[in-house]
Parts: sequence; structure tokens; C-alpha cells
Amino acid sequence: MIHAVDPAQQALLAHAIAAQLSDDDSDRGQRATLSRREFLRSSSAAGLVLGFACLPACGALATSPVDRPGPPVHAPFTPNAFVRVAPDNIVTIVCKHLEMGQGNTTGLATLAADELDADWLLVRTEYAPSAPKIYNNVFYGEMQITGGSTSIANSFMQMRSAGATARAMLVAAAADAWHVPAAEIKTENSVLTHASGKRATYGEMAAAAGRLPVPKDVALKQPQHFTLIGKQNATPRVDSLSKCNGSAIYTIDVKLPGLLTAVIAFPPSFGAKVISFDSAEAMRVPGVTDVVQVPEGVAVVGTGTWAALKGRRALKVSWDESTSASLNSDAVLTQYRAQAQRPGTPFAKPADNMPAPATVAQTIEALYEFPFLAHAAMEPMNCVAWLRDGLLETWSGHQFTSLDHTLAARAANLPMDKVRLHTLVSGGSFGRRANFVSDYTVAAVNIAVAIKGRAPVRLQFMREDDTGAGMYRPMYVHAVKAGLDASGNLAGWQHTIVGQSIFAGTVLGSYTIKDGVDAMSVEGVSPSQYAIPQMRGDLHSPALPVPPLWWRSVGNSHSAFVMETMMDELAAAAGKDPVAFRLALFAKSEKGERAAGVLKLVAEKAGWGAPRHMGVAQGIAVHECFGTFVAQLAEVSMPGGKVKVHRVVCGVDCGVPVNPDVIRAQMEGGIGFALSALYYGEIEIKAGRAVQRNFDRYKALRINEMPKVEVHIVASNHAPTGVGEPGVPPLAPAVANALARLGIPRARRLPLVRAGLVAG
Repeated sequence: MIHAVDPAQQALLAHAIAAQLSDDDSDRGQRATLSRREFLRSSSAAGLVLGFACLPACGALATSPVDRPGPPVHAPFTPNAFVRVAPDNIVTIVCKHLEMGQGNTTGLATLAADELDADWLLVRTEYAPSAPKIYNNVFYGEMQITGGSTSIANSFMQMRSAGATARAMLVAAAADAWHVPAAEIKTENSVLTHASGKRATYGEMAAAAGRLPVPKDVALKQPQHFTLIGKQNATPRVDSLSKCNGSAIYTIDVKLPGLLTAVIAFPPSFGAKVISFDSAEAMRVPGVTDVVQVPEGVAVVGTGTWAALKGRRALKVSWDESTSASLNSDAVLTQYRAQAQRPGTPFAKPADNMPAPATVAQTIEALYEFPFLAHAAMEPMNCVAWLRDGLLETWSGHQFTSLDHTLAARAANLPMDKVRLHTLVSGGSFGRRANFVSDYTVAAVNIAVAIKGRAPVRLQFMREDDTGAGMYRPMYVHAVKAGLDASGNLAGWQHTIVGQSIFAGTVLGSYTIKDGVDAMSVEGVSPSQYAIPQMRGDLHSPALPVPPLWWRSVGNSHSAFVMETMMDELAAAAGKDPVAFRLALFAKSEKGERAAGVLKLVAEKAGWGAPRHMGVAQGIAVHECFGTFVAQLAEVSMPGGKVKVHRVVCGVDCGVPVNPDVIRAQMEGGIGFALSALYYGEIEIKAGRAVQRNFDRYKALRINEMPKVEVHIVASNHAPTGVGEPGVPPLAPAVANALARLGIPRARRLPLVRAGLVAG
């Protein structure tokens, strides 16, 4: 997801977002049958209830106005914007980042609860409202966004300080009430105690604490005193119970008076425009209430999803597809191959003080080809918009909160303070829910405007709408020419990359593209974890009508494959062990040391170099992504001529490991996600249209294809970094390197199904 690679870029990005977000400040029926979710909510199956009784529920600012509870009889203790302590001892942690399955609500709650010495069973979470001055991602200035695997990293000190402040005030209140020194009061599991025998719960002391001034500076715990942070099994996920019993509120669960459902007849090809449409047959479908043209296409609105879908099928739309008729991904790939042979915009060159290049004794050249990839989150895009009485409310998995708020206000022609966003839990994203045009949010608002706010409306993308809409990981071609000297040492590296810029043409393009280079296109190559002599790089950023977007691990999703398979090829050409070859190349820096650390850890845990079963080979790769270092070793065989990954051993150094269980889950999930893309992932475009539009053609990994995964977490005192994306990049090159050790010709065009290495 979105990230800035250095402080200067972060500052520029923050400035650009602040300018963009300030532009608009001044002028601007349910089915009768019982659903599975309703069944789970009403069910009292003892096994389910008992099995998760220890897990706290997850609250959300996601209920409809008519469902919201009234104010509590006794106001909670609220020392800051992130922590509330209620008289009943419930501690609520306000989470400024979207939960998409990556576990960040658990992580954010852990940080605050540890410093607060809260009883984890009494901890609840809710999402923050849209308020970037308070809930900004501190890495990006005044911008409220979840992405770049930054949730824990940017919140580490902020959430700890919030919890420590609340604890200090509770202690001070108890000291005043008991007439004892604050230093003599102990806190544990939401209880304050004194050696004299005095005791009070946090809830009992909340009112008194709320009357005290908020201290400016509070002491934070030393790591040896953590009780939750980094502790195995200490913090069961806060969202598990609600997701298992059906009480978690997703966009599809929102219920409002008179709620309508809308689907859109989107352009069938990229760049297509509506010429005309005939709504007569659609309006005859029972339940269809409106057929309206919106900037996105033609929307069919009905009393339920089935009515809207039937209406869309009956709708007749004439499209102008002349601008996209010749768009073909194979032709684009041919163009990219040609560009890769020509000089482009430089993104790397040897330093002026670099020693003279060594004589190259042998050269390896390779051309790598990567397809468009869809995000394919389990929950297709959706949003509820309610426009009434000069106000707008939206309900959705708002990932780019600041931009969603701004663009929703613009679409409704309302000032920002007349728009309220409700953030709901999301069924995945992988980058899709955060985009520069806030497409699904704005489309929902456009429909609400088109029906003149007559009723709240839920826009629902179908799977085909989502998969065929673009916003793909761009197609890329890499051309690499690397040389070895007579001793088998790396002597030079020429690297050309061709692919769409994600930022070009956006409101942030002029701020984030430096000297013609989009950092996301080249990340993982430059800067590199390796000290590569005579490194030279060129970039071509062709424009296409296919909307590009960050995809889980962004540029690292393709650059790691190139770098790590090339390292193996060079090691083989030099007659050297691939692990030893890499270790000799790591930069003499903290980054190089940490990369070497996870590589050696995985090699040791997996038994690198030890005899293997006949027909099984190991492949290894290591990569830094968003400040986190991950090494993976894959054990692979080829039964019946098809790839079988038996085991993946993963090592991760993400700084302080806040929630070990979450870290393991994210590494496992990233490995499955990456293996799915390696095997099957590809969007082809023919005559301007996406060929793969659902899971029948855009295949996903099946459970029987998932390997055994072992995750080893490095104990670290470095500041924490993210884990949502870094587990993805090393997997594909590790598998490819194992296949090469089995004697399989290297597949340089992904996915592997193209080479017949997996069943189609």
C-alpha cells in the first residue's frame, strides 16, 4: 500500500494531501428469510459460545442512527482521543486504522492496554471518526489512512503514551483518595492496589481521574516490564468473537429505514462511455425503483440486491468503446519488451567514489514479465450513502479516510462538516479500498444524489464489477544484465524496468515522482538490501487507460522476484552456495545485518544444505519490505510434472513483535496470497476488456495447495515495522529457485500456469 520511502518524500506527500483535502472545506427492504449471519447472531450453540468466551467483542462506530445506544448514565473517563475507561471497567481503545483482517485493532489495543495495565478481557475497540487532525497517520502528516504496513509502526509511541497517560491519572486519583504517594500504588489487570490493603477497580476510580488535569509527559514502560506486548497468547484477537458469531458489522449488514440497493452497469471496457440507454425493461422488474445515469455508468436501484441485479440484466445500454478497441495486454507486453531494450529515465547509478569496475568474466541476462493482478478481496467494494436534510453519512470499509471524506463531500456538494463517515470492518483489501478517486464511496454518493436523497442506498459491486474494473497491480517487464568477475564476485548490474506509474496523473503525482521516477516502480531494486557494485537502473513509465493501483507489497511484489532469482542464477554461475553468495553482498549497515540475520535463521531452521528426499529441492529468498526483513525457504517437488510446495520456513524481523500470533498469521496469509499469484494470478485484456472477471477464470489458491508453514520471529528492540505485506515478496522467488535446483527451466513470465507447471 501507499508509503513514502524517505523523510523528504513523506513531507512532500503530507503537504500534497493537506492541500488536496483543504480544497472543499469552505464551499462545500430486507428479505423475510433468515440469513446465515442472522442465524449465527441468534444461535446459542454452546460450543461456539464457550470456545470464544474469553475473547472480547469488537465495537464499531458503524451502527445506524436508530440503532445507536443513548449516552451512558455515568460518563466514562476519557483522558485523550484513544482511551476511555467506563464505570463498569470496560476499556475502549479507539483505533484510527481500518481492520481488514490484518489484526491491527488487536495490535493498537495491545499497545495502549499494556501501558494502562488493563485487563485484556475488559478491552474493547471501536473505529475512529474521520478527524485527520487527531487520528492522522503520523508518517504522512495530516492524513488519515491505513496502508504501507504502517499501522503499528506509526502508532507505537502514540498508543503507548495514550495508555500510560490514562494509567497515570488513575493512579493520581487513587493517591488523592487514599492519601498515599502515587509511587506506592500498583496497577494490574485494571485494578489499583496499595500495601495498606486499599483497592479499587479502574471503573471505580474513573470519575475521580476524569477531574484531574491531563499530564503533559508520562513515563513509558521499559520492555522488560511489558505484560502484553510481545507475549505469546496474551492478547487473543479482539475481533474473533464478532466475526465468528456474525455480530461484526460489514457494509452489507448495515440496516437503515427504507434502505435501497444499487448496482451499476459499468463500462464493459476501459475508457468506454455511455451513448444511450433504455430503462423500460429494467423498470418493469418487480422491486426496481430507479434507473439513473451517474458518472460511473448507469445505476439500477431496487428494494433488494436481487431486484437490482435483475434490473441491470434487463437494462439496455449502448456504449462507445472506440478508444479501447485496440487495447490488448499481449500487444502491451510486446511494447514493453521493446522499451526494456532502450535507455530510460535513470533511477540508479554508481556513486562518484565507487572503485573502478572489475573486469567482467561472464554475464547473465534475463527478461522478466509480470501480468496485471487484481486484488480479489473476499468482500467486493461497497458503500452505503444516506443523503438527507443537508447532511451525508456513509458506511463502508474506509481505508483512505481523509480522501474518502473529501471526495464524498465534493460529490454531494456539501461542506466537509456536513459529511460523516462510519468506518466498518472490511473483508480484505490488499490496497484496493484506498485509491485516489475513492471510487466506490463516490459512486454511492452519486447514486444518492441522483435519486435526490429519497432513501439511503447501498451500492454493491458484484465480483465481476470488482475484478473487471482495473485498479490492478500494473504489468511490468524487467531486463537485467549482471556480470561476474574471474573470482565469481558480482562485478556489475544493469537493470531496466518498464511499467505504469501508480502516482502519475494523480493529485499527488507532482509530489511523489522525483526526476521522472515513481519510487514505487523501482522499490526493492533501488534502494537495495545488497551493496551492488556498478548498479545502474533505468525506468520507463508508459501510460495506459487501465487504472493502476498499489497491490499487496506494491513494487516489491515484482522486484523481489527479479532480484532474488537473479541472485540464485549468479551464485550458480559462480559455483557458490546461494546463501553464502548473498551474505557476502549484504550492505555493511544495520539493514544488511538484519537481512543477513533472517536469512541465516531460516537456513538454520530449515536445514539448508542437508540431504533431502529424492525429488525435493529447497529454494531460498530474502527481502526487505517497508522496513521489515523476511526470509523464506520453500521445499518443492514436481509430482506428475506439476509444482508442489510442501513446506515454507519463514523468518521475520519486524522490530518489536507486538502480537506474535498476528505476525505468524500475517506471514502465513502472505505466503498463501503470494503462492496464489505465482500459480494463477493474471488479468488479460483483449479489445479493451478484462478477460478474467470472477474466480472461475481468476483462480485462487485452494486449501489443498497450501503448504505447511513455519514462522520464526526475531526477538528485537528495534522500533516495530509492519507485517501485513512483507510476507508476500520472498515466496515466489524461493519457489522459483527450488524449481531451478530441480532442473526446471526458469519461468520468466508469470504466472507458472502459463508454463504448464501447475494445473490450469
